[in-house]
Amino acid sequence: MTGRAGTRGLLVVWTLTRAALLLCVLKVVTVPGPDVTVDVSVIYRGWYGALRTGSFPVGDVTWQYPPAAALPVLSPALLPFLEYATAFFLLVAVCDAVVLRLLVRAGTRPGGRLAGAWVWVAGVPLLGPTVCARYDLMVTAVAVAALLAGVRRPRVLGALAAFGALLKVWPVLVLLGTAPGRATRRAWSAAAVTAGTLAAGFWLLMPGAFAFLTHQRDRGTEIESLGGLALHLARRSGWPGWIELTYGSMEFLGQRVALVSSLALWLSVAAFGWLLVWRLRARTFAAHTAADAAFTAVLLFTTTSRVISPQYLVWLVGLAAVCLVFPGSRMGRPACLVVLACPVTFGEFPLGFAHVVASDDTGVALLLVRNGLLVAATGIAAVRLWRATAPAPGKSGTASVAVGAVQPSRSAR
Repeated sequence: MTGRAGTRGLLVVWTLTRAALLLCVLKVVTVPGPDVTVDVSVIYRGWYGALRTGSFPVGDVTWQYPPAAALPVLSPALLPFLEYATAFFLLVAVCDAVVLRLLVRAGTRPGGRLAGAWVWVAGVPLLGPTVCARYDLMVTAVAVAALLAGVRRPRVLGALAAFGALLKVWPVLVLLGTAPGRATRRAWSAAAVTAGTLAAGFWLLMPGAFAFLTHQRDRGTEIESLGGLALHLARRSGWPGWIELTYGSMEFLGQRVALVSSLALWLSVAAFGWLLVWRLRARTFAAHTAADAAFTAVLLFTTTSRVISPQYLVWLVGLAAVCLVFPGSRMGRPACLVVLACPVTFGEFPLGFAHVVASDDTGVALLLVRNGLLVAATGIAAVRLWRATAPAPGKSGTASVAVGAVQPSRSAR
């Protein structure tokens, strides 16, 4: 489906699915399981009160976010005539629509595809109402805008990547796949200037801007992560560990949990090492390489993380959607696996979360399937990224732009 018919179809499906999500978070429709709106109506609302005084909530260990996260938390002030949570949900929907607009615009240009927009339209609602009740979709919108702008405007890519990193760290990874030379210099220098300026501004104007670093360091193994899955299996075999609400999420406590957390950290270090080696060896850069690299990197750090919260999947859906805008991207299969993981994620939270907390057959099965899909997507994406960009062993060459890549416009030169 292409052209106007494809665009109309996207708009119809987006409208219907997003209306359904809003009905859920506004509690017109009841979703079984924990109330996913509590983070906004209670936690975000509490932070909002503290942030309006000009200070970060440094005494609250659930505040684990970089300083620019204050902006989405404060954003309901743009709609003062609405209750806080309602305003937040509507602003998330606006960001959702912006992402769709960006993907449709890129997909309908010469050499683009609407497949990316379809991944976004279909993938997001499969995660359920949680995507409306966290600020992760807003962050994803920044990352999507950065990657699509970066094809022609490296400085815009860098500035948006830095802003995204100060919202929730991971968008810095969109810089990983910029083409060596002028594009990388311009993108990375713009990122450094933007990040330095914003960070200094927050540090000078708002006390506690970087207290989140301590809170993140002290987090343990969350029950939905790969390490958590291993502990679920150990628990079923007699391990005497237990689960408690800690640092704002359900985490395992007990003997050997610290070891599992340390192993997850070392896996993340190994993932970083692999990405560094890939960057040094990559020689072929096309228009889609930045998106492919960002998607692969976020997959690597998500699967090795001590925490795989349901809303993390919206990051992957957004990056997968950008990849599929480009006909040359080889991320089709990993993107499909991520989309398949979305309804399973909805199944484990909120629908089946009681089973996950109990470590029973249903809960463990849901985590095995969801985490298995993510691991498979990660492995396939890493292999495809390497094969598409790095020379075979024994071969070498200078970095080049692949045939069919979109060249930077005159304004980016």
